[in-house]
Amino acid sequence: MIQGALDKVYERFVKEQSGEVADYIPALASANPDSFGLAIVTAKGEVYTAGDADTPFTIQSQSKPFTFALALEECGIDATYEHVGTEPSGDAFNSIVLDPVTNVPFNPMVNSGAISMAGLIRDARGDDAFEAIRTEYSRFAGAELGTDSDVFDSEITTAHRNRAIAHLMRAGGVISDPVEGVVELYTRQCSIEVTATRLATMAATLANIGTNPITNDNIVSPMTVRHVLSLMFTCGMYDYAGRWALDVGLPAKSGVTGGVMAVVNRQIGIGLYSPRLDEHGNSVRAIKACVELADEFGLHGFEFSNTGSSMLSVYL
Repeated sequence: MIQGALDKVYERFVKEQSGEVADYIPALASANPDSFGLAIVTAKGEVYTAGDADTPFTIQSQSKPFTFALALEECGIDATYEHVGTEPSGDAFNSIVLDPVTNVPFNPMVNSGAISMAGLIRDARGDDAFEAIRTEYSRFAGAELGTDSDVFDSEITTAHRNRAIAHLMRAGGVISDPVEGVVELYTRQCSIEVTATRLATMAATLANIGTNPITNDNIVSPMTVRHVLSLMFTCGMYDYAGRWALDVGLPAKSGVTGGVMAVVNRQIGIGLYSPRLDEHGNSVRAIKACVELADEFGLHGFEFSNTGSSMLSVYL
């Protein structure tokens, strides 16, 4: 049933031509605009794919939930939230702005918040910070993940807005390490390579309350998963988050390379890849595919047939 639904969604949207490949990072402009991959990994470790599910691409902003998770695990909840907030910003993902009340980034799913989280990991791990991040992502994916050096070189050369964001946070005491080192670490994490299948596995690990369903490796605590999924739901799709909540209703995160991942709690992780982006910076095909899958399987968090937590039945 799952394989048939994936195949149907792939066939429906594979000829969709809307959107443009990101070119503000030069190395990303060479992506094949016709690539389209879908994958679902269940909380039991079952894997279903369609199309270009094993085509590699860099993780980019889909890295943000996982570095946030690492910060929560390494530094603790209280210390992490001294450096980042929990509210949607309403601004573009790369806005050079902090919360005017708290003077920290609005949330960990925008660039400022993600750079702040990279700074926390750098404070905690020093020169080993990138290897800690890469290892964490690999455990989530159940496979050794490498980096695309060409994308990193291209991205770090053009990372002027991120440097400006980091300088603003350094001036306000949000990050303590030198700006260039923190921005380099953040850029390296964005340059880690995944596929739609690997991304679905990472999402399925969140769905499986922090344990990789294929390797059975317990990676993060259930409380960390709760924090990550909550902020993915409210902030993961940037200024499209409201419409996403209405149409799909799942914790999700997008990236400028055309990836989208979504999590159905305790059930499945979804990974998609298609480089053509809409005006919000989200993959056109991936968004349409997620809407279709949510409708097909009743995945929306407020689906009328979803009875919700069984906990209340103990008291009613």
